[in-house]
Amino acid sequence: MELLMDLLKVIFRIITILPLMLVVTLFMGKRSVGELPVFDFLVILTLGSVVGADIAEPNIHHLPTVGAIIAIALLQKLIAWLKIKNHKVGRLLSFEPTLVIYEGQFHIKNMRKISYSIDNVLQMLREKNVFQMKDVHFALIEANGELSVKLKPEKEPVKMKDVQVALAKPSVEYTVIMDGRVQPKALEYLEVDEAWLQRELLKKNIVNIKDVFYAALNEDRSLHVTLKTPGYTQSVPIFH
Repeated sequence: MELLMDLLKVIFRIITILPLMLVVTLFMGKRSVGELPVFDFLVILTLGSVVGADIAEPNIHHLPTVGAIIAIALLQKLIAWLKIKNHKVGRLLSFEPTLVIYEGQFHIKNMRKISYSIDNVLQMLREKNVFQMKDVHFALIEANGELSVKLKPEKEPVKMKDVQVALAKPSVEYTVIMDGRVQPKALEYLEVDEAWLQRELLKKNIVNIKDVFYAALNEDRSLHVTLKTPGYTQSVPIFH
């Protein structure tokens, strides 16, 4: 009998708590679900813990859980309002955009700071339909973890009606060196060998492959290289 009562409690709580969670989520706004900044992510985790404990443990009083959910939603709204009204609060409660590519070169120090690998950034570039590093003016990892890309002016997309020239043949870059390691399968696919790659690097005054952070080759045999110690400090100002 006691087991049946506990089961009925759980069913009742599910029936009442899910509509409340839907209302609370809609009340907090799209950013809580779509972008999940740091504070909103913590709010979602807390809500999940409170609701999970309430549903799984029939001995927990139900009404205080309802009150806790409403209080968390109101707190989130208050913090969101403070972030809008006070820029300093917004900076404290969220990540700032981080520059990861500038003028076709990886910003290695920043990538290590936010624990993003070459593969992470390359995948995000492909998702933006960018297949050649040299086309990128700069790229930023935003506060929500998404990548924003600004292409070089000559690589910006144009409308077909604005041009009367033949379309260039599309080209894709293939990674041939990653963090000082040669990628033999890529060389084999491109029908070149390591000796050829060494010669191309020498043309760029690069003697040791270990000094290369990233290198890519396209079908036109154009080699793009980022060194581990690039020797430049260029950047773009980020006003967040």
